[in-house]
Amino acid sequence: MKKTFCTALLLGVMVLGVGAQNSNQKFGVIREFTGEVELKPAGAPAFVPAKAGDEVAPNTIVSTGFRSTAIIAVGSSVITVRPLTRLTLAEIQSSSGAENINMNLQSGRVKVDVKPPAGTRANFTVHGPSATASVRGTSFEFDTKSLKVIEGTVSFRGSRGMVVAVSAGGETRVGTEGKVLDPVQVAVNSLLPHAPAGAAGAVTPIAIPAGEDLTIEVNW
Repeated sequence: MKKTFCTALLLGVMVLGVGAQNSNQKFGVIREFTGEVELKPAGAPAFVPAKAGDEVAPNTIVSTGFRSTAIIAVGSSVITVRPLTRLTLAEIQSSSGAENINMNLQSGRVKVDVKPPAGTRANFTVHGPSATASVRGTSFEFDTKSLKVIEGTVSFRGSRGMVVAVSAGGETRVGTEGKVLDPVQVAVNSLLPHAPAGAAGAVTPIAIPAGEDLTIEVNW
């Protein structure tokens, strides 16, 4: 009798534990989108067209086409997925007043707004092929190599070198050695005049259409 009661009690605790673990698991939701946006859930054989209101579970791949964008709400964070972007929401967890979101950005560009409610915190990390951006409540844009901070502070790290804290209004990128460039030096360089056309090291200005983003790519 006593043994049976203990077994039942143990099973009850296990069920409650599993339920609590599942309740901590969160999903992203596609709030709105334009153009061609596709999802590939974990284990799915192919991509399927996305719809507003679709859930984005962990390890789901999100892909946007040409002139296409998607806005994904994940807890207290909002991810704006730019055209020609592919990403994966690797982890979406909530526990003890904290949200932990890990995202892998394979290509393209995203804007992330992290604004947790009072009394809670959000740990948002974006991993790119050559750099990682980590924040706790801020707004920034990231394209796997270049970072632009809109609000707050972002901890930015390349494949080599130290972590660099980039504050609001700052921009930086990963250099040819895999190290993050000094945001102050990047700002100073942006103010320097262009060399005369035809001169050694001259840079030809690129015309960017109104409303479009300028993405700086560094290849090595």
